[in-house]
Amino acid sequence: MTAAQLLTSPERIAAILTFLDETNRLKDTLRSGHTPEGRRESTAEHSWRLCLLAILLGRELEDIDLLRLVKICIVHDLGEAISGDVPATEQRAGDDRPARERADLLTLCAHLPEDLKAEVIALWDEYAEARTPEAVIAKGLDKIETMLTHTTGDNPADFDYRFNLAYGVEATDRHPLLAAIRAHVDTRTSNLASKADR
Repeated sequence: MTAAQLLTSPERIAAILTFLDETNRLKDTLRSGHTPEGRRESTAEHSWRLCLLAILLGRELEDIDLLRLVKICIVHDLGEAISGDVPATEQRAGDDRPARERADLLTLCAHLPEDLKAEVIALWDEYAEARTPEAVIAKGLDKIETMLTHTTGDNPADFDYRFNLAYGVEATDRHPLLAAIRAHVDTRTSNLASKADR
């Protein structure tokens, strides 16, 4: 079967659309971050802005495959469509969250054609293991996007801005550009924490 025939196969198209239907749940999967209007952000919104951030930094990221980086950013939270998001403040070492998210991803990918299923799972694994330069950048930008949301959202009165000052440091220290962006975000966060303390 040629590539063109694969693309036009009714079974392939139906499988892709089924996958998209299932992953559409990310629009309703809420995170702990709040939008500027004060409503909780969805995982889909987080992933969209993470990809936008990656694209905007593309010129500064020498020796990084930008398309691969964006693909990793798109798939990194797909498993949350089933089990939901676990806020960073509730994550614990040794919890089964990564294994659960991967199992959920496998469930989501069950109907995808084998080539696409293998690609999506490989991208997720690459992110989880941070084994490539693109995955390192994706992990760091993921933390930064979350902190940016916390600095621009209309958060509850008891929001703990200081938590963000230690959040994800290991991920953001792995590349000079990530560390430089982190410094700006930490300044914003410190200012908000000081205001909240008053």
